[in-house]
Amino acid sequence: MDTVTRRLPVGVGWTLLDIGTATVGVAERDALGTSARVVAWPPYNLARVLAIVDTELARLDEQASRFRADSEISAVHRSARTAHILSEGLAEAIAVALTAARWTGGLVDPTVGGALSALGYDRDFAAIRQGRAGPLASACIPGWESVRLDGRRLRLPAGSRLDLGATAKGLGSDRAASAAAAAMTVGGVLVSLGGDIAVAGESPSGGWPVLVTDEPEPLSPADARSRRSAPGSQRPAGQVVRLAAGALATSSITCRQWRGGGQLLHHIVDPRTGRPTEGPWRTVSVAAANCAEANAASTAAVVAGDQAPAWLAEQGLPARLVARDGTVRFVSGWPEADDGLVEAPATCRMPAGPRGRGAPR
Repeated sequence: MDTVTRRLPVGVGWTLLDIGTATVGVAERDALGTSARVVAWPPYNLARVLAIVDTELARLDEQASRFRADSEISAVHRSARTAHILSEGLAEAIAVALTAARWTGGLVDPTVGGALSALGYDRDFAAIRQGRAGPLASACIPGWESVRLDGRRLRLPAGSRLDLGATAKGLGSDRAASAAAAAMTVGGVLVSLGGDIAVAGESPSGGWPVLVTDEPEPLSPADARSRRSAPGSQRPAGQVVRLAAGALATSSITCRQWRGGGQLLHHIVDPRTGRPTEGPWRTVSVAAANCAEANAASTAAVVAGDQAPAWLAEQGLPARLVARDGTVRFVSGWPEADDGLVEAPATCRMPAGPRGRGAPR
């Protein structure tokens, strides 16, 4: 790491990372129950970018975290009323989730919050991993069509619990990257929340190098290349691709697992059954115009099972699907070789709802 980068001030909680190049500044911290990584080019932009990212992530956490008792969505869940007036930010987050539900035919459904809680995913994931979930309960999934959003006015069936996990991290990456790029006079930024990546502004020459993997611990692209070339390497360490614009998200059943009722569970619930999906894919990565869409598409593909490749191809979304046995399938021009450019669509595939907010009435 060069001297200039090493001396950059960073926000509280951020750790500067040395990735073997002085052309970008990189920092990482825990956020939103996962890891946040920010890459700024040129590196002197990093301190300003981190402050903006902090603001955006704090705002989203206060609006949409179902694990915070003081969040806006938790207050909605505690209320005995079925009608609520939301902040603009939470209204946007729910509108995006409802748009994703309609686009995917309900394979992504924000009303699975109660089912996730019944399965034991009722608190921050780090707390679940330290303990053991109790016996499994059952919960009704009212379905996304039971939710009504008109601007900031929300109607939610009594007892419903929303979980925005299939879109909120992507939305957070989109918000943070866009706000950071708007404050830069030159260069660009990459924001990753648990592997859900949005880029904005100018990209470095050849695009941003991105590692797609279902490793439980994140690796840098350089670490992945080194591991694959190491003598006696037994397990693929993912694939390094390049992203010049748009977004890329990965959904996997391997990284958030816990035991409950004597079973190994994971966090991607099939809304049709209320149970963790049992399809053939362990990991799906998708490139799209924005990260909320990429996040929704990758989650829907895991739930869709055998129908996922055809659906992704129909949508024109480049994707990489990893089967439970490790077999890899590429869709819609996703590069098969390392360091290939992933060309994300320039326009959003998720249909806009009323007033462009994706909000069914």
